[in-house]
Amino acid sequence: MNCDEARPLVDASVDRELSAADEWRVREHLAGCAQCRSAAANVEAISRLTRTAPYHRAPEGLAARIVAALPPAQSPSMTLDSVQGSAPARTDAWRRWLHGLWPLPGIRGRAVGDGGARGLASAGVPAAGLAGFACAVLVLCALSVAVVLHLRKPAADGAFVEELVASHVRAQISGRDLDVVSTDRHTVKPWFNGRIDYAPPVEDFSAQGFPLVGGRLDYVGRERVAVLVYRYRKHVIDVYVFPPGVAGPMTEAAAPRASEGYSLARWQAAGMTWWAVTDAGPDALAGLRAALDARLADSHSGSG
Repeated sequence: MNCDEARPLVDASVDRELSAADEWRVREHLAGCAQCRSAAANVEAISRLTRTAPYHRAPEGLAARIVAALPPAQSPSMTLDSVQGSAPARTDAWRRWLHGLWPLPGIRGRAVGDGGARGLASAGVPAAGLAGFACAVLVLCALSVAVVLHLRKPAADGAFVEELVASHVRAQISGRDLDVVSTDRHTVKPWFNGRIDYAPPVEDFSAQGFPLVGGRLDYVGRERVAVLVYRYRKHVIDVYVFPPGVAGPMTEAAAPRASEGYSLARWQAAGMTWWAVTDAGPDALAGLRAALDARLADSHSGSG
């Protein structure tokens, strides 16, 4: 990927809208291109400033000005005769349609002209009614924005899941699935010291059928994260561990059970967020989580 290909994808990368494959290609390019890294940093800075920008209330009178600026609308239900008839007939048809759309007091039996807010005022529509109508429009706009943002959240979650699955698959096919090879948690846990800024809990569950085989570092959700690698029969289980809020979506909804044929699970334990990915069935992840929860419970009761 060159700069011309990467630059149009930077915005989508910052918003987590790229597929796992495109995200990986963009990151590979950014790792070797200072100019594109600078462009990506600028986009991220703008995104942060936008999210933290203060809220400003609309000035008084804006609602009335919006209504005054609206062009006269034409009813789709008007008959051909009412449109092509005399001026009084057109005015009467317009008045009936407007009253049906906006039944405010004082509009029935009055003439409505084409003068925007002046026409409405001459028809007897109170100023409070104009303000109320404009506020309703603003509320609908705000609700539309909220719906769009809410609908984008599952997409972000989906992109993160794709990234996890891609990380798991990439490690398996590259042969670089382990940076530290050991079944001893006292070897694996210290290996992460100095490589990341947190200490992931490391446990071995050989007795429960999930032996620890080692760990590695990976780059997920724009963060370096610890990955604990377990075996289940002939399957590999990658367990991604990081502090809450460091990487990935933090919604309370249940994680997807599967993606592209891989099983996934997500949970919170020991002050960490855990994501597990495997090509085994969901029951394997449920068993690993149960073993971890039991071990952490024993450790907590023993320390108490």
